[in-house]
Amino acid sequence: MSVQDDQREKQMVDRFNLDVPENRKRSDIDAYLTIDGQEIPFELKSATSKGVSTVRDLGPNHFAKWKNIHWIFGVYNSGGTQLLHSYYASPDAMVEWISNKERYVLPDVELAEHAMRGVRADSVINLLGEKDFYTKEDAKWIMKNQWKTAQYAEAADLSVGKEIRYSLERMVELMQERCRYVMSRGATLNNPHIPPSYIANLPKITNEPAIRLRQLVRAYLESTSSTEDPTA
Repeated sequence: MSVQDDQREKQMVDRFNLDVPENRKRSDIDAYLTIDGQEIPFELKSATSKGVSTVRDLGPNHFAKWKNIHWIFGVYNSGGTQLLHSYYASPDAMVEWISNKERYVLPDVELAEHAMRGVRADSVINLLGEKDFYTKEDAKWIMKNQWKTAQYAEAADLSVGKEIRYSLERMVELMQERCRYVMSRGATLNNPHIPPSYIANLPKITNEPAIRLRQLVRAYLESTSSTEDPTA
């Protein structure tokens, strides 16, 4: 995230009186709104004349993350320093845009899954040779920087003491996981923009932003609650 984007995000957090998780990572939820005992997750975005920049490598992980998330789009002045007004989008309001992007990448996602299932024992043997067991170094050669240190130990199924070892079957699983990861990197969109015309149809927030946001969120929560089937 650029310094300017970070400053804008902090400004929106303050303007709408939101909470930011401690030690938040880039891939985490931007902020939460605590309302009526619920923590409502929010994605915060800055809008320009070209629309809203989303993320690099938009793919299945983002679609899953955005399924039940709320959005705030902040519109700034030409210098990008002053928040002029904002737009609120409920999860339902973003379904059309997200679904269109998800459908666009679906063939590539399916291709990645089929390629992953094609990895078998002979794939591992051709690369690493046939062994009684495989080492952490073998696993790291396949997984590279995709995994953290703890994950190598957790995945090992033939370890002896502190020596991490893997069976052929487990190495097949590792190679399949790596194949899915590599193929999925290609099954993404590079920073698709949400067009201004889409945002303009959303509820606009100008005055008393913190109060107005809570009114809109409550209205959405009440509408979704009233459409749910009653429990027996």
